[in-house]
Formats: sequence, structure tokens, C-alpha cells
Amino acid sequence: MNTACLSAMLFVMLSMGQAGAQEQFPSDVIKTSSGDLTITFIGHASLLFTFNSKIIYIDPFSQLADFARLPKADVIVITHEHRDHLDPAAIGKIRTDKTKLVLTEACATQLAGGDVTKNNDVRIVDGVRIEAVPAYNLVHKRESGEPFHPRGAGNGYILTFGDKRVYIAGDTENIPEMKDLKNIHIAFLPMNLPYTMTPEMTADAAKMVQPKILYPYHYGATDTSGLVSLLKDQKGIEVRIRKME
Repeated sequence: MNTACLSAMLFVMLSMGQAGAQEQFPSDVIKTSSGDLTITFIGHASLLFTFNSKIIYIDPFSQLADFARLPKADVIVITHEHRDHLDPAAIGKIRTDKTKLVLTEACATQLAGGDVTKNNDVRIVDGVRIEAVPAYNLVHKRESGEPFHPRGAGNGYILTFGDKRVYIAGDTENIPEMKDLKNIHIAFLPMNLPYTMTPEMTADAAKMVQPKILYPYHYGATDTSGLVSLLKDQKGIEVRIRKME
């Protein structure tokens, strides 16, 4: 796997509120037309984007880090209401009275003060274009027959940083709407059962989206080597494996 192109794997030391307190997480740096985008991999579905001095979190989750020691958020984006994505305790530790919160309607019933965003809505937040896109199950369902993630309830998001479009799929399967996503530079696709996708479904999603860089995330105990093998002939897609269990 080639890691010596647009980004470099490194361990960044994030400055924290307490003097001398630090957390270490792996990060990649992506060059954009408007400056560097640093992607910090907190774990599971939790990401931190740093761009033009702005701090943007995706789905912060307390089990992954002590968020009280992480930088305060300019923007927090929440994909859906399940506790490993919507964690009020984690959000409370990074949120200030100036933090902008982008979330779904179901999330807003649990967390006040956010900008409710539905599928296909577009927001410009601190200079970053945020597009909400569908995220749902077609195949995997509860014993009741209800999908783990019903259509229209959750969001995936496309964030635009300069000339780079970053797709965070949220909890979803390889849904038909992915065929409509264009010019995606980076994609985060979930890969764990029974809630999201098998490696085969994730590979199919990647072929629809055609990102230049693919990060499987929220993959639990799934063997990521299966996805790498399935996409080995897709020369336009670089699969990067980071610790996002």
C-alpha cells in the first residue's frame, strides 16, 4: 500500500487544556488548494479535521479518548443518534458557546442548540461546505424487521476543504445514492456487521464513489485485508488502513 503520496503517516501531539497534558493519535496531512487538511484518527467513527486553524469533529465518542484534554471544537458534526456517534458527554467537553453543531432531527431531541440538517441539505459552516447525504440500511435489520438505520433518519456528509471533497458515510450500506456522489477525493466507509457493510459491500460502495483515497472506518473486528484484496485491481483507489475499530 502506497502511503507516500498526498499524505504522510505521523503521530501528532495535540495540545490540551492542562499544562503538559497530551494525547497521541495518528494523523494524515492532505494538501488542498486552500492549505493543509490534517485528519486525526481518534478511532471508531470519531475523526478530527484541522483546516485553516479550525477544529472540526465528527461523532466524538467518550470511550475513545479523554475529550476534556482535546482542543475545543469550532464545529461538531453528528451523523445519527446512536450513542457511539451522539455522545453528549464527549460533546460537552469540547463544545463552547461559539461551537457550531450540525446534526440530525433525532439528535436534536437529545442535544439542544444544533443546526438540524436533513438528507440533501447544504450548509456553509465556518467557511466549510457541508452537504448531508443519505445513510441507511437496505439489508441488515433488527429482529423486528426494522433497519438498524432507517432511510432518512441519519446523514452521511461531504465536507469540502479547498479543492478536496471528503465523504464521511456514517452508518450505511452500499446504497444506490452513492452513484450520485461526484469528485470525492477521500471517503470514509463503515465496515462492520450487522450494522453496516461486509467487505464486499464496502468494496462495491468504493467502486460507486471512486474516491482517490479510501479509509475503512468503524470496522470493529472485521479483517481489513479482505477489503484491500477486493480492491486490488482498482488502480485509482488507494486503500489506507488506520486504527478505526
